[in-house]
Amino acid sequence: MAFSTALSGLTAASSDLDVTANNIANSNTVGFKGARAQFADVYAAGAVNLNNSVVGQGVRLSSTAQQFTQGNISSSSSNLDLAISGDGFYTLKSANGYVYSRNGQFGEDKSGNVISSTGQALQVYPPLINGGFNTGTLSNLNLQTAQSAPLATTAGAVILNLPANTTPPAVAPFNPANSLTYNQSTSTTVYDSLGNAYPATMFFSQQAAPPNTWSVNMTVNGVSAGPAQTLTFGSTGAVTAPAGGTLNFNGFTPTSGALPMTLALNFGQTTQYGGQFGVTSITQNGYATGQLSTVAIDPTGIVSAVYTNGRSTQLGQLAMANFPNPQGLKQLGDTNWSETFTSGTVVQGVAASAGFGSIQSGALEASNVDLTTQLVKMITAQRAFQANAQVITTANQESQTVINISH
Repeated sequence: MAFSTALSGLTAASSDLDVTANNIANSNTVGFKGARAQFADVYAAGAVNLNNSVVGQGVRLSSTAQQFTQGNISSSSSNLDLAISGDGFYTLKSANGYVYSRNGQFGEDKSGNVISSTGQALQVYPPLINGGFNTGTLSNLNLQTAQSAPLATTAGAVILNLPANTTPPAVAPFNPANSLTYNQSTSTTVYDSLGNAYPATMFFSQQAAPPNTWSVNMTVNGVSAGPAQTLTFGSTGAVTAPAGGTLNFNGFTPTSGALPMTLALNFGQTTQYGGQFGVTSITQNGYATGQLSTVAIDPTGIVSAVYTNGRSTQLGQLAMANFPNPQGLKQLGDTNWSETFTSGTVVQGVAASAGFGSIQSGALEASNVDLTTQLVKMITAQRAFQANAQVITTANQESQTVINISH
């Protein structure tokens, strides 16, 4: 019996070394989770066993338990590198169904889909038209490389000061090419419905009568944007007319084939104080066509495409997964796992909610293998192997002695 008992010890030590070697080999694998060899003793079992002197029959490998502890998180240079701080897995779609991973090394394929380093498509909850996300549906995360549509300028706000001590222009009528026909001017940029940008210049001319009245002309790309508008100020320097301070310029039609432009500019915070002409701010609501600039992913897993025109579009929210018993997941290789009866049914959710960790973009979770610990385990397993081998040698010597006595 000593031979078989020691042989089981050799097998167990060898299995322990196998597990340790695999842990060490994957110490630099992103998202890898180490395992621990667990053993159980072996005894002969009968229907009735009242013998208190039963000798054990060795040891067996009862399980290889996965250790889902947190790995260290380090920064990277790619926004598509993701790390989970806390519990949960990324949901990936493979040719054989859904798999789950902690490896956040993602890239983009030729179709714009975000994929893992081994080709599985990262899954998100798609955005809803009215805001939010459809958490009942999974879809591939696809980076929309199409341009962001432009928006024509229709409204804006102008805040400036017109000097109260100004005298009316010496020359009339107004001519944008002749600075003697107006007192002050300032410019901004506006956009047509095709995203073309134009300089829009506002010209301010003090009127002789009635007092505190200014004539405002506008040109867009050097072309008049309609008849002059009038601003009237009160004795405190605030706008009194028109009510609300909005001037409408409706006379510019782009030659690009875009729609005619209607510009409603609010001068409600413009003042007429003593002192110099000064512009505080000019804002408008239009923007040009935008190209995809970058992808931003927040801690809750919301993925947004950011465009060069300053606009952003939500592309989806990462579909996170967790399990009642993660140690029961089946290891598929490539740092992927699949659901099993032992793991329990997948629980889906979103990052930074109950039961799920938060997402860190531009970072990766390292393997949770501690090399120092594994090296100590390797030495321990090696000694166990040597000791069991010595038992076999001793048992062989005993057997040889008995054979020699019989002769």
